[in-house]
Amino acid sequence: MNGTVNEADATLLMAVDQILARIGGQLGPLLPVLHAVQEQLGFIPAAAIARIAQALNLSRAEVHGVASFYHYFRSQPPGRHTLRLCRAEACQAMQGEALAAHVRKRLGIDYGEITPDGTFGLEAVYCLGNCAAAPSALIDEKLYGRLSAQRMDELLEQWRRT
Repeated sequence: MNGTVNEADATLLMAVDQILARIGGQLGPLLPVLHAVQEQLGFIPAAAIARIAQALNLSRAEVHGVASFYHYFRSQPPGRHTLRLCRAEACQAMQGEALAAHVRKRLGIDYGEITPDGTFGLEAVYCLGNCAAAPSALIDEKLYGRLSAQRMDELLEQWRRT
């Protein structure tokens, strides 16, 4: 990194600075700050790591370690829609692995990735609480159950248009 901050990074850092000013003085503020940054920006940009570390008197390695340890935190902007596939036992017993393989092939991505057009981000989750209707998926905040490859294809096309 050459030390210069482009306009997009400057805008992101202004948002981070506002969050730090609001909650950085709390006791044990790192996780609340990371959650607030992701909530506001949709992800935790690399440029924010050093700013957060400096403000909280932590090393960049400490902040990066926490942000990269928890799967919840993203280091890249999310897709327009987030598709969460259930990987728990009930869904696995009801052909969840075959459904997951179909979805990964259909989208051309793996867990933790975003489709090249930015429409979908794919995440693995371990129980959506919809076991009686396995296999299940969550698209954004809408829950779907008893999914087949055909039904998933219909849903992907439907959500692609929104």
